[in-house]
Amino acid sequence: MRSSPLPPNKAFTLVEVLAALLMMAIIVPIAMQGMGVVSRAAVLGQHKTTVMRVAERVLNEQLSVVAEGQPIPTSASGTQADGDTNYAWTMQTTPWARDSMTQMTVRITFIVQGNSYEMSLSTLFDPNAGTPGTASTTMPLSQ
Repeated sequence: MRSSPLPPNKAFTLVEVLAALLMMAIIVPIAMQGMGVVSRAAVLGQHKTTVMRVAERVLNEQLSVVAEGQPIPTSASGTQADGDTNYAWTMQTTPWARDSMTQMTVRITFIVQGNSYEMSLSTLFDPNAGTPGTASTTMPLSQ
């Protein structure tokens, strides 16, 4: 008589289960932290886009009130709403080193998740021209 051999054991050992749990305990928190960083970066990116849109709107409004031959205001400030958020802004004008151009800079400071950020938007215009124009030539100066 022959006895049939026992089938091989197909279960995980205790060591294999503990090793898998240890790996999960290390990987899951790192993955969650990475997702948090990505989420914060996305929120900051959305705010920066909104702030640049608000700054461009303020530049256009400020340029529209500059009249030929009138003194150019050297500074101004206010708030501008976008959606349900109000953004405080300051504007400053300075003479351009070359030509008779004037540089107008709008700075907006905002807070995202407890951190303060500042963004600037500038344009050049000729105060002696008939119509100063719009802020079509813009460049971000800083974060």
